[in-house]
Amino acid sequence: MSANEKRQAGEAAIRYVEDGAIVGVGTGSTVAYFIDALADLKDRIQGAVSSSEQSTAHLKRLGIPVLDLNATGPLSLYVDGADECDPHKRLIKGGGAALTREKIIAEASAKFVCIIDSSKRVDLLGTFPLPIEVIPMARSLVGREIARRGGNPVWRDGVVTDNGNWVIDVHGWQIADPVALESDLNQIPGIVAVGLFARRPADVVLVGDKLL
Repeated sequence: MSANEKRQAGEAAIRYVEDGAIVGVGTGSTVAYFIDALADLKDRIQGAVSSSEQSTAHLKRLGIPVLDLNATGPLSLYVDGADECDPHKRLIKGGGAALTREKIIAEASAKFVCIIDSSKRVDLLGTFPLPIEVIPMARSLVGREIARRGGNPVWRDGVVTDNGNWVIDVHGWQIADPVALESDLNQIPGIVAVGLFARRPADVVLVGDKLL
């Protein structure tokens, strides 16, 4: 059921793509279905801004031009998945270690359409460990600050992000106020990006082909 819902969500998101648009494209297994569907529209759009090397390769294989966000300016649409989504469309993202670029593109986009299967819906964020991208030299510092806040930081050993950084996954948090936690963590030196998309949540969430 999960794979079918992912495919339905990826294909349903196509209805938000307008002619002539530059589309922000996220990362992950659900987004892969969206990219496949987007290929049918490649002659009607200018191209895509990609959040990861993985998605860039997929887009290029299908003949979809990949553009630089610095050159495109603001985007009308960003489509991406999530690891968790609460009833307020606030998200945990970063299971694929692309959270920083995903957060940048979400911020640059007028509409963020999040595509998920029903297993990603939660009442309270935090069952999925919260990914945090860190500068390598700050790993221990950030880990201590997380522990001081009651979290259990686990270094995702062997993973290097597309930006050359490391990822810490925080276990043991039930995140009642994700906006406040996101703001707090962003003040810790060495943190590049926090996998909470709460200050800028999704505008639309598709669970399969149905709106949340």
